[in-house]
Amino acid sequence: MQDLNTVQLIILMAPPLLFAITLHEVAHGWVALRFGDTTAQSQGRLSLNPLRHVDPVGTVLVPGLLYWLGGFIFGWAKPVPVNYRRLRHPKRDMALVALAGPTANLLMALGWGLLALIGHGLEDTLAWAGEPLLLMGVVGIDVNVMLGVLNLLPVPPLDGSRVLAGFLPERFGLLMARFEPYGLMVLLFLLVSGTLNLMPVVSGIRNFIVTLFFS
Repeated sequence: MQDLNTVQLIILMAPPLLFAITLHEVAHGWVALRFGDTTAQSQGRLSLNPLRHVDPVGTVLVPGLLYWLGGFIFGWAKPVPVNYRRLRHPKRDMALVALAGPTANLLMALGWGLLALIGHGLEDTLAWAGEPLLLMGVVGIDVNVMLGVLNLLPVPPLDGSRVLAGFLPERFGLLMARFEPYGLMVLLFLLVSGTLNLMPVVSGIRNFIVTLFFS
């Protein structure tokens, strides 16, 4: 994608990024609803309308800048509200609610892989449609694998910390809750400094998906 100008890159990145973050949040709310919490539904947060979930900085500016600078995606949306006390089995259900977001991202990566395959098939006959679909599909795979893997890290406020809390003693959850206000800053520092290198894992999953569709 090095031959693309900034406008073309934004056009290709916007749909995968918006879907990745929107469906990630909707998945949280949908699973919470299945377990008895109607909070997200009552606030209109089970909508597929990206405007209900977008955070201008976390959804657009930060991911786009990081992807342009180094190819890594990190971003966030407005968190879907979940009332812990309304869940039927709060500790277990909260872990499953948290896990739903990254799972949705990894499933979407497969969907974008299928779109990339369709685009590849159209390159010879309808290049004007095939090439953008192929590139958008590749971006969709990258974005969703990165966000899925990143969110599984056991660092508050990422989903992985809530999944882990569901299997550990209560005092661990309380400790993470105290650390949460600083977690985002620590995570950004680790990513920007290169101390935290997730690319081997991301590349492994990405290559598996590409091989699955293009082998």
